[in-house]
Amino acid sequence: MRGLGLRTLATLGVALMVWTAGLLAFAGRVERSTPAPAPRAADGAVALTGHSDERIAAALRLLEAGKARRVLISGVAPHVTRSQLQMLTGTGKQFFDCCVDLGFTAANTAGNARETAAWARARGYKTLILVTADYHMPRARLELRAAMPEARIIPYPVATGALDAARWWKTERDAQRMILEYCKYVVVLARETVLGLGPTPARVARGGGR
Repeated sequence: MRGLGLRTLATLGVALMVWTAGLLAFAGRVERSTPAPAPRAADGAVALTGHSDERIAAALRLLEAGKARRVLISGVAPHVTRSQLQMLTGTGKQFFDCCVDLGFTAANTAGNARETAAWARARGYKTLILVTADYHMPRARLELRAAMPEARIIPYPVATGALDAARWWKTERDAQRMILEYCKYVVVLARETVLGLGPTPARVARGGGR
């Protein structure tokens, strides 16, 4: 029994070291991702809503620079109107009405991916610029690839005040957010690598869970 207990402790210790190494690698990847270089031009761009409007502003700047033909803002709260969002972003009404679409159905990252895939397929888009927070980009990119494997996804991570990626361990809030995001990323990575149960094209029409 003692030998079994030691082996169990050793296994747990190795698992903890692997998990910690993965967390540090993940955090380092996030820290190095911004500032993002100017992306190649694509058919469309999608901004995933979050803790601030930095992502939306970045996507609209790409649109104004001619990097995309249209922008989808995915995960807009149901009570938010087009006019409110247009005024909040400071975008000209004619430009906003012309080239910006709002998605109201997504409640999480998997939902963002399904919403984006449906929007892109409806317009025949094959290349997409994905705009989201730096710490959120790895998981968001995995989900979008699963939902739309035929598309070329161009990541455009945005540094955000919601998390200081360079000093995430210095505050409890940032540490919790980075660790939680890493855990979510690992779950999605395992799902896609081992099981392939993501929002693939066959599942998009049926919707899906969280």
